[in-house]
Amino acid sequence: MGLTRRSLALASTMLFALAAAVPARAAEPVKNVVIVHGALADGSGWRKVHDLLIAKGLNVSIVQPPMTTLEADVSAAKRMLDLQDGPSVLVGHSYGGMIITEAGNADNVASLVYVAAFQPDAGENLLELAGRTPAATTGIKPTSDEFLYLDPKVYAADFAADLPAADARFMANSQVLPSKVAFETRIKQPAWKTKKSWALIATADRAINPDLMRTMAKRAASTTVEVKSSHAVFMSQPQAVADLIEKASKAAAD
Repeated sequence: MGLTRRSLALASTMLFALAAAVPARAAEPVKNVVIVHGALADGSGWRKVHDLLIAKGLNVSIVQPPMTTLEADVSAAKRMLDLQDGPSVLVGHSYGGMIITEAGNADNVASLVYVAAFQPDAGENLLELAGRTPAATTGIKPTSDEFLYLDPKVYAADFAADLPAADARFMANSQVLPSKVAFETRIKQPAWKTKKSWALIATADRAINPDLMRTMAKRAASTTVEVKSSHAVFMSQPQAVADLIEKASKAAAD
């Protein structure tokens, strides 16, 4: 009997030692990426980023928010999140950063990526936040029914200075106009306070002041990269944007 006990003890010790020697299996990266475009553009500009991420084996969906109210835009993002199988990395550009800050509270959002985006705190709205550190552009104008647009005469210089002229002209002529009320709505619960976040700062951005982006990213303790680019960084520097999203997808599983 004593021999049996000693044998069992020895076997148990060997099993524990073996288990300790086997490296822990790395967590699988998050495979779903949901992208929310910003105002004054639409989701088609994300085609190159989409294709780069698809080539890496990620599943990519692009939200086309209505831009009528912040609530409706958040609902559009959540609707797309609900269609995903498993957790998602939620990405927002420009005003899309406002959207993902609220929509990112969904249970299946693993992390957030802000791309040349607003990154608000509770109680802040876009107009007041932007006004604290004004952007270079002065071309934002209202329509008679309280929507906003960027004057096509300055669109290329202030939004897409590093894109081919024909592309910038088409973007100016096809821009999605947000309602002023969407920009006036205050954030209730910022998802970046409870979830990992990344931020890309476009250093030649004339639509959002780069210093404001830096301040917001620091406040949120976001992992930050800086890229020399216009506000349309998702089109002019798609590889840099895709690389950051891919890093977030891998780190979100840790």
